[in-house]
Amino acid sequence: MPPQNTIELTNKPEAENGATGKLLPANGNGETAKDKEDPPTTTLIVPPDGGWGWLVMVASFFCNVIVDGIVMNVGSFLGPIRDEFGVSEAEVALVSSLLSGFYLLTGPFVSALANRWGFRIVTIIGSIVAALGFFASQYATSIVFLYVTFGFVGGVGFCFIYVPSVITVGYYFEKWRAVATGIALCGSGVGTFIFSPVNAMLIESLGWRSALVAQAAIILFCIGCGAIFRPIQPTEVTATKNDDTPADKGILLGEGLPVVYTRPLPEGRYAYSMPNSSHNTWMGANPNYQYPTAAEIFRQGSGHNLDRRPSHTSGQLVSHNLQSTTKKLEKIQKRLAGQMTPDDTIHAHGFATAHHELNPVGEADEEETENGTLLTAPEQQAATITTASTRRHTVSGRRPNEPANSRHGSRRTLNDGARPMYRDDIFFTGSLARIPQYKSQTSLGYHMSVTRLPTQADVEETETEQCMVCPEAVRRTLATMLDMSLLKSPSFMMLAFSGFLTMMGFFVPFLYVKQRAVAGGMADEVSTFIVSAIGISNTIARVVCGLLTSFKNINALHLNNVAITLGGIATMISGIYITEAYQFTYAGVFGLAIACFSALRSILVVDLMGLEKLTNAFGILCLFQGIAAFLGAPIAGYFTELTGSYDASFYISGALITLSAILCYPLAIVNRWEKQRAAKKDSQKV
Repeated sequence: MPPQNTIELTNKPEAENGATGKLLPANGNGETAKDKEDPPTTTLIVPPDGGWGWLVMVASFFCNVIVDGIVMNVGSFLGPIRDEFGVSEAEVALVSSLLSGFYLLTGPFVSALANRWGFRIVTIIGSIVAALGFFASQYATSIVFLYVTFGFVGGVGFCFIYVPSVITVGYYFEKWRAVATGIALCGSGVGTFIFSPVNAMLIESLGWRSALVAQAAIILFCIGCGAIFRPIQPTEVTATKNDDTPADKGILLGEGLPVVYTRPLPEGRYAYSMPNSSHNTWMGANPNYQYPTAAEIFRQGSGHNLDRRPSHTSGQLVSHNLQSTTKKLEKIQKRLAGQMTPDDTIHAHGFATAHHELNPVGEADEEETENGTLLTAPEQQAATITTASTRRHTVSGRRPNEPANSRHGSRRTLNDGARPMYRDDIFFTGSLARIPQYKSQTSLGYHMSVTRLPTQADVEETETEQCMVCPEAVRRTLATMLDMSLLKSPSFMMLAFSGFLTMMGFFVPFLYVKQRAVAGGMADEVSTFIVSAIGISNTIARVVCGLLTSFKNINALHLNNVAITLGGIATMISGIYITEAYQFTYAGVFGLAIACFSALRSILVVDLMGLEKLTNAFGILCLFQGIAAFLGAPIAGYFTELTGSYDASFYISGALITLSAILCYPLAIVNRWEKQRAAKKDSQKV
């Protein structure tokens, strides 16, 4: 028997239970819950689009400068390390590949930790871990010692810095997301440009061991950057019924769709029925897409939609209400950005069937909000998620009648109502205008439609500090990012193998382009700046790529294919002439190619797989690319030593990169066929 006072998602009632679309009795006495229930309430993040977010962008920029600057210029250390320990090219290249491999491979696990403990703590821990790894490397007595301290410890620490710095910027911006994220990620190119001559100077003046100590000190600067990654204040959204809403509050979702029923219960909670397979996965939690969004819970409780554009089935939205919605969200964003005083009034807007009340909710761990003003946390109601096995999970929050000092009403609980990894678009780095869900809804409706809600077990683990080793917030993120069902998609497998091949050749030019130039007779002080030229080209190309993809007529897949093909071919023929003009031209082309590869990954995934698969795809792509990074440099080093020439490593690297681009040529056709096949199967089921 389902719990009372729930919104229960059930199948369409049979004839004996009443006519189609009518309600079952609300309780055993045949009474309904009219006027006995509080309106549905949920919390979500509304990006401030400015204010403190610009500081977050700057902090992210410097994190990328330090992390990618060091990773891309590890080649400066390989020669001195090889000479001191007397090892082969393949053995010393493994030091670099372990650093870059763990830097990518641990992405899903770091994301899960950031979801539970926040961007700030994870970044600070990563800064300390990476700095300790680099500092300990000065005491290396063998190459294996460096494998552990420099490769493993340093790589994991860098991932703890990199993942939060990439995704926290998008968390703070909506309209300016593409610009802010693009500027932050330009730190990668700037760091590549800066650290190439800096490393050469440090190694020449201090030696490679003391140079690593100096880099450890530089890495500690990321602690200050991480401290800027403050959590965003959630916004509470409440729906209230108009008089013309059916008194029994039953909601017919449409012909052939489930019907939602409301039943009363003293604690006044709402429930959402989950699939029968809930919590039967290997991680003990389901992927995010199997959990309800804030919009789904909201609609079930209020009986209306949040569409910006009217449709034949959803009805017409009143123009005044739409304008009120937009103006109100703009005021909230201004308040969160520090451009509006707390005394400014935010009036509730209305739809044809419901009103919304948006109230900022206090932060969990801050004495002040990001705009310096502490906003009192309003009282909330709770929402319960009930599985078929009657296991209950309550969405964070509390009911309007619940005391402020109760467990569900704690400020910590309120902040847990908006975990970053529960957003479908958290890894999207492009313009939101490219996302269909964003174009077809109001801004508020979009944020509700991409925000998945935490369960009561999730919140209680935080409040009671239970299950600290692997709480639900971690398990659910890992279940989402490592959901291997995505491997059944031919389109995704082509994209994943393409990324694997690209990453195998990605780091080779960074490692050997300077050494090849010196061996070819170029002056050492000039060859140092070839890697810097890659960084400059990378920075410029990221900006241009971001601008191009903001236009809807630009095909991201075609842009990706052209850029990577050029980069691969240029790498294969880069050794024809060892002259300054030729080598710096190659550096410019290669920097453009890797910029497009990095900037277009999330856009390609959304275009091909859909937004709800983005987090899953990012996790699996991290695994593919991390393993490729492990293999690429040692293989190139082996063939370099085998042939006695650096050209062999560039031939292999360029061939792999070119092959990765060729693999994506038929991707659009395969994806179209895959979608048609899925649509055909769905029609047969109906």
